[in-house]
Amino acid sequence: MTSNANAAIFYATDGYSPEKKGINGRRVAGESFLKGFLKHAAVDEFVFLTKSSGEIEEIKRFCEQARPRQRIRVAGLVRPQEIAPVDVVYYPAANIASEAWRRASYGSGSWALCGLTHTTSTQAIMQGFFDLRMAPVMEWDAVICTSRAVQGAVLAQMDLIDAHIRQRFGTQPPARPMFPVIPLGVHTADFARNPAARAALRAQLGAAETDVVFSTIARLSPHEKFDPIPIFIAMQACVAELPPGVKMHVVMCGQFRHAYARRVFEEGAARLMPDVGFLLLDGAEAAERQKTLSGGDVFLFMIDNIQETFGLAPLEGMAAGLPVLTSDWDGLKDTVSADSGLRVKSRMLGPKHMANESLRLYGGIDSFIQYSAAVSAMTELDMGDMKAKILALASNPDLRARLGQGALARVQSTYDWSVVIPQMQALWGEQSARKAAASAKAHSIAGFALPVGPSPSYLFAGYPSEVASLGNDRFVAPDRSGQPDLTEMLALRNYAALSHFFTKPSQIAGVYLAVQAGQDTVQSIVEQTKDPVMVVERALMWLLKYDFLRRLG
Repeated sequence: MTSNANAAIFYATDGYSPEKKGINGRRVAGESFLKGFLKHAAVDEFVFLTKSSGEIEEIKRFCEQARPRQRIRVAGLVRPQEIAPVDVVYYPAANIASEAWRRASYGSGSWALCGLTHTTSTQAIMQGFFDLRMAPVMEWDAVICTSRAVQGAVLAQMDLIDAHIRQRFGTQPPARPMFPVIPLGVHTADFARNPAARAALRAQLGAAETDVVFSTIARLSPHEKFDPIPIFIAMQACVAELPPGVKMHVVMCGQFRHAYARRVFEEGAARLMPDVGFLLLDGAEAAERQKTLSGGDVFLFMIDNIQETFGLAPLEGMAAGLPVLTSDWDGLKDTVSADSGLRVKSRMLGPKHMANESLRLYGGIDSFIQYSAAVSAMTELDMGDMKAKILALASNPDLRARLGQGALARVQSTYDWSVVIPQMQALWGEQSARKAAASAKAHSIAGFALPVGPSPSYLFAGYPSEVASLGNDRFVAPDRSGQPDLTEMLALRNYAALSHFFTKPSQIAGVYLAVQAGQDTVQSIVEQTKDPVMVVERALMWLLKYDFLRRLG
């Protein structure tokens, strides 16, 4: 593939490093994507866009582990045009509005933007989609939707926003970016079952070979992932109908954010399914996650929460060759097919019932956790359907084997990164082609006049007595005998403590030396230092501020 099927990867530690920033679905997916891209992308070079030298070192380590000796190029956020000839930026979140504004001063046709949905239920993300319609986001930009259900939710909000634009402004809304459906992926081979790990888990459970273990890997939160109580009720109800010699066990591997959630799981299991084995494992430990998958017979993922959008964990279960028992919910409708698992019917109350929850969230009365918990409470997973499907899987080893084989085949053919990455590259190629075909429509906004972040000296022009016009001034360096020199003054002011200089100390020194040598105008200083006019003027203002220079009358 050529460069127009490549993308510069916007790299920030928070988007790709669960080890450093904490395990959550977004970071696990980001890390998995990056490894998949580095391993499977058909590109001549890897191009990254980042903001710090520390992140450059992280990028190099990723690349060395995944694809040694491949050419790497890193552009800084202050010089994003250096990604060329690559002309797409992949941004690991849905809200590409901020990046569209960053791009605006270079021209909206300078490169295309490609974002990706994770959860779409938070107030910040919903506001972000509104901001996207107000920002200079173009028809060659894209936000990947990881499932058809998510695409439907995003387009529903787009319709509401566009209706508002028509009503409020009496005009047609701008062209939308693309919202294609491309799933997340997994590295299938990473989740192959380990016999030793299987034996260890079943010994820990005291599970006989005929026992059936239902395994879950997820964030263990009843408020913003799944309510375990209906699962416990259904499991216990099935016990009396199990074949002789069969016992069921439930293993849940994940992390608790607070003690309240742990009590819901532990006390709920003890009270509601006393005849079913129950074990909690720490999802932060890779060995525990491997035990959960290797020792299980069914992957259980009974989501009832709008926080979920895709469901990466079931793909891991499928890669381990496990049949999946899940709710008929969001992205799981795409991933779990009839030949790879069973889905339990779900129901939700209509819009009028939940409008108040939305207003409470937007007004700051409820937190997101309170909001999502309330929605979950008004969402039903059909109890009869759940019982029937638990019993079918627990009672029929042939069904488990057939669905497990189908699950592995499905994840290999549809969700391995080797299959998904080419879809993303095809999208980037399409974006590049659309941008090229429509370049006449591209426009730019002067950096000082960005509506969402104008230059402070534009916005606050009325604050000072006057706006400096250094091009008309002449400068002289007064005698500073006995006073701190330039190096000492910069050390006293200590801009280094902020890790940001308004201009380089060496450039300030160069301008000062030029004036001391007799260069007394901006133009003559520029000619001597070879620095751009803006750099020279910034240095001059600082030198004037600290009395290293004065204006000639």
